[in-house]
Amino acid sequence: MSSPLSDHEKRKQISVRGIAGLGDVVEIKKSFNRHLHFTLVKDRNVATPRDYYFALAHTVRDHLVGRWIRTQQYYYEKDPKKISNGWQVEEADDWLRYGNPWEKARPEYMLPVHFYGRVEQTAGGVKWVDTQVVLAMPYDTPVPGFKNNTVNTMRLWSAKAPIDFNLQEFNVGDYIEAVLDRNLAENISRVLYPNDNFFEGKELRLKQEYFVVAATLQDIIRRFKSSKFGCRDPVRTSFETFPEKVAIQLNDTHPALAIPELMRILVDLEKLDWDKAWEVTRQTCAYTNHTVLPEALERWPISLFEKLLPRHLQIIYEINHLHLQRIAAMFPGDDDRLRRMSLIEEGDPKRINMAHLCVVGSHAVNGVARIHSEIVKNTVFKDFYEVEPEKFQNKTNGITPRRWLLLCNPGLADLIAEKIGDDFLTDLFQLRKLLDFIDEDAFICDIADVKQENKQKFAAYLEKEYEVKINPESIFDIHVKRIHEYKRQLLNVLHIITFYNRIKKDPSKHFVPRTVIIGGKAAPGYHMAKMIIKLITAVGQVINNDPVVGDRLKVIYLENYRVSLAEKVIPAADLSEQISTAGTEASGTGNMKFMLNGALTIGTMDGANVEMAEEAGEENLFIFGMRVEDVDAMDQIGYNAREYYERLPELRQVIDQIQTGYFSPKEHELFKDVVNMLMNHDRFKVFADYEAYITCQDRVNELYKNPKEWTRTVIRNIAASGKFSSDRTISEYARDIWGVEPSDVKIPPPNEPPVESHK
Repeated sequence: MSSPLSDHEKRKQISVRGIAGLGDVVEIKKSFNRHLHFTLVKDRNVATPRDYYFALAHTVRDHLVGRWIRTQQYYYEKDPKKISNGWQVEEADDWLRYGNPWEKARPEYMLPVHFYGRVEQTAGGVKWVDTQVVLAMPYDTPVPGFKNNTVNTMRLWSAKAPIDFNLQEFNVGDYIEAVLDRNLAENISRVLYPNDNFFEGKELRLKQEYFVVAATLQDIIRRFKSSKFGCRDPVRTSFETFPEKVAIQLNDTHPALAIPELMRILVDLEKLDWDKAWEVTRQTCAYTNHTVLPEALERWPISLFEKLLPRHLQIIYEINHLHLQRIAAMFPGDDDRLRRMSLIEEGDPKRINMAHLCVVGSHAVNGVARIHSEIVKNTVFKDFYEVEPEKFQNKTNGITPRRWLLLCNPGLADLIAEKIGDDFLTDLFQLRKLLDFIDEDAFICDIADVKQENKQKFAAYLEKEYEVKINPESIFDIHVKRIHEYKRQLLNVLHIITFYNRIKKDPSKHFVPRTVIIGGKAAPGYHMAKMIIKLITAVGQVINNDPVVGDRLKVIYLENYRVSLAEKVIPAADLSEQISTAGTEASGTGNMKFMLNGALTIGTMDGANVEMAEEAGEENLFIFGMRVEDVDAMDQIGYNAREYYERLPELRQVIDQIQTGYFSPKEHELFKDVVNMLMNHDRFKVFADYEAYITCQDRVNELYKNPKEWTRTVIRNIAASGKFSSDRTISEYARDIWGVEPSDVKIPPPNEPPVESHK
C-alpha cells in the first residue's frame, strides 16, 4: 500500500503549470519529431539542446498559426479598433544569429521610408522630393492570449537598402562602395539605443524613431482602407471613421513623430484639408508620459529636422503657429505663457519639444501612477492642464501574472491555486482571498518554504555563474533596475558600506546576515551611471574578500540584467529596493513584480509605491524618507549635502572611505567624480534620506528575526497585489482612451465553422 502524499507532493500534482492546457499530446510528439528530423535535419543522436528548443518552438508555432490566421479574420469580420502597438562594457548581442523560429518575414508588405530631400510647392500641393529611400521589411511574431484562442500580432521592422548590391561598382573594383548603401540603410535597425551624445548618434536615433513610425503608419492606413482579411485593394476612401477604427498610443515621446507623419499623409497624400486632418489626427492619437525628468523629454535640434525631415519641420511649425494663436486668444498679452507652451524652444540651438507636440496632438494624456499623473498635471504640463483639464487622466501600470507569477514562480502559483483556485490568473483581485489563511500556521510555513526553495535555487545559480558562495539564510536584498542617479543605487551603496563598517567595528556582535544583489544597465554615454556600477563592484570586491565579514554580508552585481535573469532573481527576493527620490519615478513595475512574488518593499513614497502602500497598508511596507512636498520644500530653501556629511558620523566615514580610495587602493582618486557629485551637485538628495534609510533598514533586520511575522507580512503583500495586473490597466486604456469595451469572447478555433455561423 502506497504511503500518503505529502502536502508538497500534492501541490506538485495540481501544478498550475498545467493550467495552460495542452491538446493532443500524441500529435504534439509527432510534430516535434517531424520538425527535429525534417526541418532541422537532425536525429536524437546528434541533436543539441538548441536543436530541441527549435523543434519545440516550431511545434508550438504550428499550434499557433491556425489561431493566428483565424484571429486576423475575426478582426476584419468584427471590425474592432486596431491597437498599435567592474566597468560596464557594451558588447553587440547578435540575437538573430541562429534565426528566430517565432517570427515570419512578410516581404510582400515591404514599404518605403523617406529621409532628407527638399520640399516643393506645386500646383498639386506640397511634395517632398529628392529623398533617400530605405525599405522597411516587416517581421510578424504571434502573441497568444491566455486560453481564449486569440493570437495577436507584434509587427517589427527591419531596415533594408533599396539596392542590395551595386554590381556596376563591384565590376570596376570598388568593393566598399558596392555595399555602402546597404550598410548605411541597415544601420537604422542594427543598433538599439545608439549613444546620442554626439550629432551622428542623435541623427541615427531620430532616424530610428521616424523609420518605425513611418512604416507603421503606412501599414495602419493600408489595413484601414482594406475591407476584409487578405484584401489589398483600397475600399475605404473617407477618413471620417479613422479614429473609430484606429487607436495610436504614443508610448512616451519616442513615437511623437506619428503626429506630423499622420498629418503629412492626410494632407499631402490623401488631400484632406488641414482642419479635418488635424481633427482626425488628434482623435486618433493619445499620449502616455513616462517621466518627469526634463532631460528625458526629447528635444530635437531644428537643424537636424531641417536636414533629415524637412516636410515634418514645416508641419510642426504650422501646428505650433495655430496652437499659439489659440493660446494667445485665451490669454491675451501673456507672452511668457506662449513661450512656456510653445512647441519650439528658443535658444542656441533652437529645439522642438516633443512632449509638447504629444500633448497638443493627442486627445488624451496620462501618467502611469496616481502620484505621477498629479505631478504631470500640476508641474510638467501645468499650462496645458489649465487649458484642457478634461484631456488628462491616470492609468496606473500593471504586470501580467501569467509571466510574473505562473511562469517564473510555479511553486508559489501552485500553493495559491491550492488555496483559492486558479481564477486569480485572469482576475488578480482574487488574491484577496489569501487573507483568510493568514493565521493558518501550515500555510505560513508553506509560503516560507517556497521562498526558501527559490533562494536555494538562486544561490546555486550565483555559485555556478559568479563563483561566489552566499548564505541562503541571509536576507536577499535586491535592487534591480536601470542605473540612474534618480533611482539612487548610491543610497544603497552607502547603506552597504555603513553595514560593513558596523561589522568591522564590532565583529563579535550578532548581525542579521544580508546578501545585497544589484543589477541593471547604464546608457552607453552616461558617465555617472557607469561610475556607479564601478563603485558597486569595487565595494563588493573589498567586502566579499574580507575574512572578518564572512558570510554576514555579500555584495553581488548582476551582469547583463535582463528579463530571463529577472525571472530567476525576483522569486528569490526577500527585500525589494524602491528608493528613488520622491517625485521622480513615474511608476515602476519591478516593485509590483517583487510584491506579487512575496518580497517586502523598502521604499520612498514615490511612483506606484504609494498605491502599493494603500493596497497593503503602509505598515506592511518599509516606507522611509521625504515625501514629494518635503522635496519641494527643500528645493525652495536649497539642499546642502555638507550639512548631513558633518552631522552624521557614519555617513562622513563612508564618504571619506570612498574619497580616499579605501575601495580603490590602486587608484585613490577613481571615485572623485562620484563624491563631488554627492557633495556638490546631487539633484536627487541622497544624503537627505540617508539617516531615515539606515533606520528603516534596521527595522527590516528586526522583522526578519521573526520569521512567522515576516511571512505574515509577505502574505498581506501578495494578497494586496491584485490592483497591479496589466489586465486591469489595459481594460482602463480600452474603456477610457481607445473607446473599446473589453471582451471575453473566445474566438472559435480554426477547425470549427466560421464566426458568422455562431451569430
